Amino acid sequence: MARAILWVLDSLGIGALPDAAAYGDAGADTLGHIAAHCAEGRANQGREGPLRIPNLLALGLGEAARLATGHYPEGCVETPEPHSAWAAARERSCGKDTTSGHWEMVGLPTTTPWGLFEANTDSIPVDLLEALRQAHDLPGWLGNRHASGTDILRELGDEHRRSGKPIVYTSADSVLQIAAHETDFGLGRLYALCATARSLVDALRIGRVIARPFAGSGPADYRRTPNRRDYSMPPHGPTLLDALVAAGIEVVGVGKMGDVFAHRGLSQEIHAHGIDGLFDASLGAIDAADRPRLILTNFVDFDSEYGHRRDVAGYAAALERFDRRLPELWGRLDADDLLILCADHGNDPTWPGSDHTREHIPVLLRGGGLRPGNHGLRESFADIGQTLAHHFGLAALASGRAFEHLS
Repeated sequence: MARAILWVLDSLGIGALPDAAAYGDAGADTLGHIAAHCAEGRANQGREGPLRIPNLLALGLGEAARLATGHYPEGCVETPEPHSAWAAARERSCGKDTTSGHWEMVGLPTTTPWGLFEANTDSIPVDLLEALRQAHDLPGWLGNRHASGTDILRELGDEHRRSGKPIVYTSADSVLQIAAHETDFGLGRLYALCATARSLVDALRIGRVIARPFAGSGPADYRRTPNRRDYSMPPHGPTLLDALVAAGIEVVGVGKMGDVFAHRGLSQEIHAHGIDGLFDASLGAIDAADRPRLILTNFVDFDSEYGHRRDVAGYAAALERFDRRLPELWGRLDADDLLILCADHGNDPTWPGSDHTREHIPVLLRGGGLRPGNHGLRESFADIGQTLAHHFGLAALASGRAFEHLS
């Protein structure tokens, strides 16, 4: 029975792409800078010493980083195992966004640039916000600028709760984010507001509208809840996921995967939160497989909790926690199963600002009859999707080059 596991360590970039300067990201290196801070004792709040991720390194993470940057992550021990395979991949798509990264890895590069709200203040057109206000009988809005999601809650959370005006903001990514208090404003009301906003931004090619519910009683304890929801533009063409479902192969999306693909090409969606919750749900989906199945998981916390918040120590500790649990996965893999671990973009927690960074991603593979060792620098994330198509016996996708097999 053919099974594959594709786990995305959201934002674990391994060094700037050749065009990173165009995005303000020349020199960014999510993994490399985390490792360096740990080795130098600058990321040891709550943890100590160099970055300890032996299982990821055994899969070839350090070697993939060397392909992208020319050097092994500082303080990490070089321990690739004979059965592992690795590569570094470059993004063909425009931007450095979750949506474009995920679409490309399932065979659909996005070469037309996404729309952006580029102005730092008065970012979102007033006529769009006014249409949103009228559609939902709102008293107005707050924010309307580029902002960190946690900072803007501390600044405007109290006023939002007094006035009933939602907080709207954006970033360097193709995104419109709307924050509202989960109890005072109402979760269902926030979701309805974001669904309307999705229809309003389609013409502007905005990749995602994100509902950002939060809780708490004041600036000191305002916190975003796990009930985030992304409203993505639907993929502009067929993907690997569509082909799998059409062939009768189950595609199980864990975490926010349903949102990323606008709920298209998925047989089942499993909602879970936190690295451990997502890990547990993914293992459960593997255990439940009784026919050919792809288990597709996004571990969003690396990005949302640590990358965007520029929390180097937290990111390091989260990687170590994830790494410690990987042996639980090894025992569930059959000889013909294919495991792929990768990322979708970078989010260097040492970098200025709070946005994603334009970086190479690691592609770590195990099983599936692939040739062990170095698979080189790949020219597109779509090589992941092409490899999965081959694994499941599907016709070749329009984009991507499959990884080399033993026979």
